[in-house]
Amino acid sequence: SITEETVELLEPYLDMEDYNLETAKKVCGNVAGLCSWTQAMAYFYGINKEVLPLKANLALQEGRLAAAQTELNSAQIQLDEKQMELDEVQAMYDAAMKEKQALVDDAEACRRKMNNATALIEGLGGEKLRWTASSKNFQNQITNLVGNVLLATGFLSYSGPFNQEYRNLLLLLWKKEMDNKKIPYSNNLNLTGMLVDNATVGEWNLQGLPNDDLSIQNGIIVTKASRYPLLIDPQGQGKIWIKNKERNDGLQVNS
Repeated sequence: SITEETVELLEPYLDMEDYNLETAKKVCGNVAGLCSWTQAMAYFYGINKEVLPLKANLALQEGRLAAAQTELNSAQIQLDEKQMELDEVQAMYDAAMKEKQALVDDAEACRRKMNNATALIEGLGGEKLRWTASSKNFQNQITNLVGNVLLATGFLSYSGPFNQEYRNLLLLLWKKEMDNKKIPYSNNLNLTGMLVDNATVGEWNLQGLPNDDLSIQNGIIVTKASRYPLLIDPQGQGKIWIKNKERNDGLQVNS
């Protein structure tokens, strides 16, 4: 309730030299207390005059701070919501990128397989003619199998005692008869190749059998025919071959 006017009225008294606590105590103790109180109130008014605007400004700033804090809280809530949305979108993006990479890898694998398949097809394309010819040859072999087996059987059964010239003559006579009976056979039939493989022939050669056609045919007759073969062997080559061939099978030789 102290006003500026009240303080102005007190100032002449406050400025007096004897208006103080020590002088007042000499006159009256109660007056001394009143003197001290008026000085304190005047001083308080001066201080409070500067403090009140500051307090008002503090209240204003506190209000602004509260409003700003409210806005900050609201903004933080929105930020959290947007962050959650961003996290969801980021997760979707990461999943999409992972799926994209998987598709890229699959596409690359398919491209490699396609290139390999194309190269294989192009490489196999060159084999088409050979396979077609081989297939046709196999079909011919199936068709001619009966006649070829018949010629091979006749060769094993009846050609043993004869020389190369007569063996060839027998084959020609048999083929002529098969033509009359319409029995199919291979015109270029190789009886040696049909009845024995090259590895066996090579082993026979190492055992002492000569490498000419007649000797190889004799070796076939000896090993394939069901009857005991008769070897006309003036040079002893057949004898040497049989000894070497049957050495590990307990062959007994009577001189």
